[in-house]
Amino acid sequence: MYKLYSMQRSGNSYKVRLALAVLNTPYQAIEVDILRGESRTPEFLAKNPSGQVPLLEVEDGRFLAESNAILWYVAAATSLSPESRIERAEALQWMFFEQHALEPNIGAAYFWLSLVKGGRDLQTHALEDWMERGYAALQVMENHLKSHTYFAADQLTVADIALYGYTHVADRCDFDLATFPSIRAWLKRVEHTEGFVGMDWRPGSEIEDPATVAAGV
Repeated sequence: MYKLYSMQRSGNSYKVRLALAVLNTPYQAIEVDILRGESRTPEFLAKNPSGQVPLLEVEDGRFLAESNAILWYVAAATSLSPESRIERAEALQWMFFEQHALEPNIGAAYFWLSLVKGGRDLQTHALEDWMERGYAALQVMENHLKSHTYFAADQLTVADIALYGYTHVADRCDFDLATFPSIRAWLKRVEHTEGFVGMDWRPGSEIEDPATVAAGV
């Protein structure tokens, strides 16, 4: 069984939990609070020298870091991985986009404005850039979704899960999705996927209506 080291409120960690839930893959969850320095202990750094979560122990003593690499690993040969070579490349294209355009801006804003006490004051100098670049990333997504149901292969893939992680919390860090109707429709489609769980869900807990839970996270 996998061991997943993650932080409940981390979007990158949530992406992996969501993929495992959709795939109905069992795993042991180990909470690591990076805000308390728990990813910087000698014990954790021995597992992942970068001191980041999520971290997946795929077998005894073998660890895989970086959220999208973990997504690609757990999704191999499943419904979340496109079958054709070009569609797999397109999924990767959007996963690279998520890490260089979405996560550094919306993800950073979410971390500092929603998770770190006093973070808004500490990052005043960065907010304008985050907002400008974050909205630009959202517009790229909106333009694609105007003519596509999902981001690759006309089906839910790891690309959608990667992008969902921080897009669904954009409104918690000053981003207004009102002018992005295609994104809002896509968010609902993801939330109605069989096996979907919200960010606050923990393994072993029961969810009667995942879409309702998602709307409140």
